[in-house]
This record gives sequence, structure tokens and C-alpha cells, in this order.
Amino acid sequence: MTVAVKPPKTFTPDEYLEMERNAVQKSEYYAGEIFLMAGASPNHNRIAGNVYTEFNTGLRGHTCEAFNSDQRLYVKKNGLYTYPDVMAVCGRIEYDNRNSDAITNPALIVEVLSPSTANYDRGGKFELYRDISSFQEYVLIHQDKVHIEHHRRDEQRRWLLTEYKDVDASLLFESVGISIPLQRIYERVDWLIG
Repeated sequence: MTVAVKPPKTFTPDEYLEMERNAVQKSEYYAGEIFLMAGASPNHNRIAGNVYTEFNTGLRGHTCEAFNSDQRLYVKKNGLYTYPDVMAVCGRIEYDNRNSDAITNPALIVEVLSPSTANYDRGGKFELYRDISSFQEYVLIHQDKVHIEHHRRDEQRRWLLTEYKDVDASLLFESVGISIPLQRIYERVDWLIG
């Protein structure tokens, strides 16, 4: 006996955007599918907040501007809509033609790793982000230990990885010209995660 499997319902970008405008919870969109975004832990929020605060303060009077996870990102080349934890745009902001509140040209994206999304953030999502022509730096911050994975695109368009595991180190975000001590990134983080 053959069992028919009903394919998952797919949505157009316009259908997703209409639902997202009225949604209580944020969701990602890719290849016709909508993925609800899970809530974040206090440590995740502390780290993302610390990084955003440092960028927001450090970029005053600068041509770059930082955005937190309430700002939607659209990757034109592959159709991904998502909400990075922190991103920065340098120069004039470019928007999605379909949706004037989705940014399309970040230079820098920061994601705080969660157990449920760490593999996606490192793999598939990073691959999708690399389709953004303005994209120069990708930073993945662990929330359960001092460990930062800093990916930077060089002049030959190769991605170079530098890892930081010393809380006394500082991380230079070259695309925006800001250096942040890891102690500030991990400020108030509760290390007693069980």
C-alpha cells in the first residue's frame, strides 16, 4: 500500500510579508517555507544587547549604523528573509523593493549561537548570507563559554576565520572600524547554565 505524503504548504514572499506584519512572533522565510524563530535565553539577549550597545555608541558620527534583531534583512540573490541578532550597514541603506523595512546591504552580521540553531548559523545561513555583495564580516558568539568565531572576507573574497577564547582579548570589527573587548561582549552573562 502506498501512502501519499502531502507536501508542505509553500508561500510567496508577499504572503510571508503580509503574515509577518500581523504576527506576534517573528519568523524567517526561505524557498517558500516559513520558520518560526525560537525565543532567546537571557544570556543570548545580554550578549546581543551588549554588542548592539557597543556598536550604537561607537558608530556615532560614523557612516555606519547598527541594527538589532528587530530589523529584518532580505538577501536579494536567494530570497532569505531573516532577523540577525545585530547587523551594521555602512553608507546608504538599501531596502527590498517589495518591503521598505527590510535592509539588503549589511557589511557586518553578528549571530549569538543557540543550541537549536548553531549548526544552521555556521553552515546554511552563512552560505546564504555570503550572497550579499556588501557582506564583509560574520561573527558567531557562543553564549555558554568565551568563544567567538570571527569570519572576515579578504581582498580575494576568501573567508578567513579567527577564533577568540580569551576574555581579556579585544575583537576588531574591521568593516565598521570598532574594537570591542570580549569582557564587554560577555558583560553580565550568567555562566551557570544548566
